[in-house]
Amino acid sequence: MSLTTRSFTACAVLGLAACSSATPPAATPPPAQEQPDCGAGALGSYIGTPGTDAAIAAIQAWRGDKPLRVLKPGSVMTMDYRFDRLNIELDDKGVIKSVRCG
Repeated sequence: MSLTTRSFTACAVLGLAACSSATPPAATPPPAQEQPDCGAGALGSYIGTPGTDAAIAAIQAWRGDKPLRVLKPGSVMTMDYRFDRLNIELDDKGVIKSVRCG
């Protein structure tokens, strides 16, 4: 095989590779500082207090129309993660065990 033939073959292969339809890169999430915040950090004072209807209503009023869910022991929940959703986890006595985004 001559040098000219090899060069032509190499250029053809490289040219075809450049034209191939590559899969676009997966969308990456925005950096943490740009992601919506559910406000869990501001609600630490509720941990250890009764998760009464009034307490949950006060938290919901503070959050406005942003999503919130209350998780009781044994609750069924979806495994999707939403940065703006606040999860209020209660223990078996109805006391707020944790507040977290998700």
